Amino acid sequence: MVGYLRQFFERMKGRSIYDVEYLRSIGMPEAERNKLPAAVAMSALEQCLWDIRGKVLGVPAYDLFGGRIQQRIRMYANINRSTDPRTPDDFAEMAGRAVAAGFDAVKLAPFDEMPRDLSHAAVIEEFTQRGIACAEAVRKKIGPKVDLLIDAHSHFDLKRGLDLARRLEPLNLFWLEEVTPAVPVENLAAINRGAKMPTAGGELILGVKGFYPYIKAEAVDIVMPDVKFCGGMLELKKIAAMAEGAGLLTAPHGPASPVGNVAAAHVCATMPNFHMLEFSYGEVPWRAELIEPPERIVESALPLTDAPGFGIELNEKTAAKYAV
Repeated sequence: MVGYLRQFFERMKGRSIYDVEYLRSIGMPEAERNKLPAAVAMSALEQCLWDIRGKVLGVPAYDLFGGRIQQRIRMYANINRSTDPRTPDDFAEMAGRAVAAGFDAVKLAPFDEMPRDLSHAAVIEEFTQRGIACAEAVRKKIGPKVDLLIDAHSHFDLKRGLDLARRLEPLNLFWLEEVTPAVPVENLAAINRGAKMPTAGGELILGVKGFYPYIKAEAVDIVMPDVKFCGGMLELKKIAAMAEGAGLLTAPHGPASPVGNVAAAHVCATMPNFHMLEFSYGEVPWRAELIEPPERIVESALPLTDAPGFGIELNEKTAAKYAV
């Protein structure tokens, strides 16, 4: 990733801060060939260009994407990585903490320990039951009014995925995410047709080119481009517009840093079909201090100011203190 950052930076030297499409033209082919490391590097530099441009013009970044129409950027708490050990009781406890902190929606991926080899039916059923038990414990803890989101991280095949959707119906899910791999897309489309709850996904798909067949196939009800994986802020806007044309909602994936959340939020603020945004809850106690002013989540929403650019700065001292 650092190598791609250097490569793209060298090719951008001497060019204008407005040359976002030029960066896209050199970055997307590399990302198509070399996947996430190149995509993340391109997105990092692209985010810089939008932040700088906003500061030069004295306007918040969302004004550069069409102007703000979403006054509330709703966040849901992803408790998946912060829960350890990963038992039903521990998932429930972490979910309770997130709700106490003001979140009105919680997500977990309770099938992550499931083997990728699906040939041993008894083993797969054991892990499926365990994951469902975690989801049930969380629903019991948070009650019926808090939204519950379940991510399957593509651990299922079509038959088991349809069965999972049926077995999760009593939990009244806000959405069921990434049940099968994105390829072949027909499997997700079949699950989307068969599931009674909304389905969501697309976190690792690159660009409008990657999302076009996904959206065309009606693979999900809610698309989840990730600003650092999909190709950047402009790409996120383009994907959301394509989803809007298909009558779909957009809920950007992003269990990452405060900077990534702010970058995505500035685009979300301009989306007619914005749904909600992801937040990594409870992972490290110093997360909020990575930026200035410190990150705040107020009543399950991320406040955006009208300060120029992203309206934040990286706290170099905190970053250096916790650098790995």
